[in-house]
Amino acid sequence: MTKHHARRPRLGFLGTGWIGRHRMEAIHRSGEAEITAIADRSPENARQAAKIAPEAILVDSLDDLLSMKKLDGIVIATPSACHSSQAIQALDAGFSVFCQKPLARTAEETGQVIDAARKADRLLSVDFSYRYTDGFQKINSLAKSGGLGDIYAADLVFHNAYGPDKPWFYDAALSGGGCLMDLGIHLIDLALWVLDFPRLKAVSSSIYAGGTRLNGPGMVEDYAVASLGLENGSIVRIACSWNLPAGQDAVIESTFFGTKGGARFSNINGSFYDFTAERFTGTSRETLSVPPEDWGGRASVAWVQQLRNGGGFSPATENLLFTAAALDAAYGR
Repeated sequence: MTKHHARRPRLGFLGTGWIGRHRMEAIHRSGEAEITAIADRSPENARQAAKIAPEAILVDSLDDLLSMKKLDGIVIATPSACHSSQAIQALDAGFSVFCQKPLARTAEETGQVIDAARKADRLLSVDFSYRYTDGFQKINSLAKSGGLGDIYAADLVFHNAYGPDKPWFYDAALSGGGCLMDLGIHLIDLALWVLDFPRLKAVSSSIYAGGTRLNGPGMVEDYAVASLGLENGSIVRIACSWNLPAGQDAVIESTFFGTKGGARFSNINGSFYDFTAERFTGTSRETLSVPPEDWGGRASVAWVQQLRNGGGFSPATENLLFTAAALDAAYGR
């Protein structure tokens, strides 16, 4: 049965590197949950996390968290290869889960996690944080209300002039892929979310490593382009990269074109955090959103609020499989 939490949910955190601590800070500031326990193999990470929530218990492993029956949910921010198995363990034990992206390395693994959440009737969410920016919230609302008409095309890019600094990102067995898995997953999720998750009709892609087409097992890409033809007639084109000579720290942009106008979400001066959103009508434009805003932790807080209001399985969780299937197709899996 679904749990209803008049009290604040009690959470355990598995993995408290930079991203895990950032989400912990956001949840702590919101006051929506109790940070009850912290598990990290790095004593330094655990110590830093304990500064945010000094009342939390420090434990050694996921098994330790799962033995704490007073917990209601677990926040997972570990290397990608661990996500699906750890999420399934937590769900099977009766805990709701908030997981960093990717939820899993393949669509098959993603489906297994979703099945576990459905069977346990527990809330499962993934940290697709860009959905929660003010700009994308407004573009999504505009699209859903028909303000753009029938959206027939979308172009999305995410070029990061720096590659990841952790070795596991460059091991396909651990990461599931390179920049397409790391950055492209956000682009695909955003496009499908705005378009109401239509089914895929055809996918084509070109994937590169070090300037040449990827052709070896175990390698990960640092540049990828993909075209997604959707059953509703829309075409989505994405491009993403690590270490591209972009002339700035990052290029992040998503543009949607419809029969009644267009909309664009884009970063400012190479920023990873500051975005503007605009609506286009013919040759004119209207500003929808400007920085600054503190959006990075909003997805985690939204999960906590859902958990507090019930915490059962949400049918929207099924949509995670559409994004995973698109990634599989782009990789030729």
